[in-house]
Amino acid sequence: MNIAVKISAVDAAAEVAATPLEALNPARVDRFANDTIWPVFERLRREDPVHFTPESEYGPYWSVTKWNDIMAVDTDHEAFSSAEGIGLANLEAVKEQEKIMGQRRRGNAGFISMDEPDHSPARKAVSPTLAPSNLQALSPQVRERAGLILDSLPIGKEFDWVDLVSKELTAMTLASLFDFPFEQRRKLTWWSDMVMNMPGHGPVESWEQKGAAIFECFGAFQELWNQRVNAEPGNDLISMLAHNPATRNMAMETYQGNVILLIVGGNDTTRNTISGSVFALNKNPDQYAKLRANPDLILPMISETIRWQTPLAHMSRVATRDVELGGKTIKKGERVVMWYISGNRDEEMIEAPNAFIIDRERPRQHMSFGFGIHRCVGNRVAEMQLTIIWEEILKRFPEIKVVGDPVLNWSAFVHGYESLPVVIPYRN
Repeated sequence: MNIAVKISAVDAAAEVAATPLEALNPARVDRFANDTIWPVFERLRREDPVHFTPESEYGPYWSVTKWNDIMAVDTDHEAFSSAEGIGLANLEAVKEQEKIMGQRRRGNAGFISMDEPDHSPARKAVSPTLAPSNLQALSPQVRERAGLILDSLPIGKEFDWVDLVSKELTAMTLASLFDFPFEQRRKLTWWSDMVMNMPGHGPVESWEQKGAAIFECFGAFQELWNQRVNAEPGNDLISMLAHNPATRNMAMETYQGNVILLIVGGNDTTRNTISGSVFALNKNPDQYAKLRANPDLILPMISETIRWQTPLAHMSRVATRDVELGGKTIKKGERVVMWYISGNRDEEMIEAPNAFIIDRERPRQHMSFGFGIHRCVGNRVAEMQLTIIWEEILKRFPEIKVVGDPVLNWSAFVHGYESLPVVIPYRN
């Protein structure tokens, strides 16, 4: 379990205010685990929206924290490249992982880490699986499985919503999208957590264990590839990659990168929005009452949660040339972090951005799926799962009560929940 030393919001704000601007490191993980990141981004948006951190556990990097500046970076793939990775890599983690995994894995994370002209053909290879027609065919199965999950929950007893609902629903859907053995579906969740955590956090106990888990994942998906590449094409993600001319002959490291991307992307975003919606509605009982009174608000509530939660806090790029942004010069080769979590709270773009309001006039106005060529390929899958689970929840339960503090991820990238204790008092 991740343990962060709790400090109050007042103390956190005072600490941020007292820190010299040039010393602010917005990616400091303990602030994410404590939910005390907000004063950092408020100050940067106000005083230094294009901010340079010269030294950190990630090396030097720029932070872009306002909506329009983030949009400028995200939509200019010529000036800002994804080829050197899309996250902030902890330098210790990179070093340790290279010892275990070898140099060949460095910087390779599938099509999300490709620039044009390579990116679009690789992305298009998996797009049919995630197209509206295929999702429409999948949705009855998702609904049936969501119902089974909810009907199995204890009534009147405390349980962990993350484990029994959020992880289980996303594992079921991912297993369907990959045509992965259904009885082993929770391995997908476990592999995602092993990839995204450092030792001492989540399920990761050591670098060796982490490496072994990743190799186990690659072995399982190598076997699926070998089965599908010579079989009749199916509608699952592995068949799509194996039979599309743009990806059929890709290097195995690229295939492995695509697998990790699809597992993590399909797991973390949806599961943390499911958990985030329960938490946000409990923090805002007036909004929960609105939702119960009008189930037509499910879809806007989901969009508001995706904005308010921002399940992936950032993406990053590397400048391909010197670029002027916000009066600063970002030099060729420097890393630029787009803080979606801050853009989603930009006071100039979102009215009352810290408030959770499920009937906003423009609920889809958020940055959580990104923009440009790298916009989230699975956004429709996420919305489909979230809509179905909430339709089924409202049929069954008048209330889901959060009964303790959540444990948040130890991560500046995945912004979500390790656990969320709840009680369902009774059924409809």
